[in-house]
Amino acid sequence: MRGSAINAVLTVPTALSLLFIAPLLTIDPAHGHGKGIYESRSEAEKRAEEIGCSTVHQNNGKWMPCADEQELHRQLRKH
Repeated sequence: MRGSAINAVLTVPTALSLLFIAPLLTIDPAHGHGKGIYESRSEAEKRAEEIGCSTVHQNNGKWMPCADEQELHRQLRKH
């Protein structure tokens, strides 16, 4: 009986923790920038125009709006 009570106490907090943490582990890295990483240059150019940037840049083979991430974050804070 005592062993099962300990397991129940440890299981509930663990289950609750996993309930909140598990979704974070499945988020695509592209969502870290509010979907700011694009497969094509044209998609990034469209977003760049929407947020006030005049150019795009590559990051690990993907495309991002603005000249660099610093400019991207500056522009996103304005919108």
